[in-house]
Amino acid sequence: SMYVIMDRALPHIGDGLKPVQRRIVYAMSELGLDADSKHKKSARTVGDVLGKFHPHGDLACYEAMVLMAQPFSYRYPLVDGQGNWGA
Repeated sequence: SMYVIMDRALPHIGDGLKPVQRRIVYAMSELGLDADSKHKKSARTVGDVLGKFHPHGDLACYEAMVLMAQPFSYRYPLVDGQGNWGA
């Protein structure tokens, strides 16, 4: 239970991200999704994260990505969501 609390439930002290969020950011950088690039479907990003880095349910990965795109969830949104991202 300490592993779950320390490694998954709490954000890392170095960057403030949980492991699923860190994997999403890394997958987006591998896909070439920068601030000035064209938008891609969220299913592409979630599929890459699930296939390569995070072998868990797609709902947890998608919810983490939606939270990173909402301006009222984070002080500085990390993902530029296009369309309805849980608004």
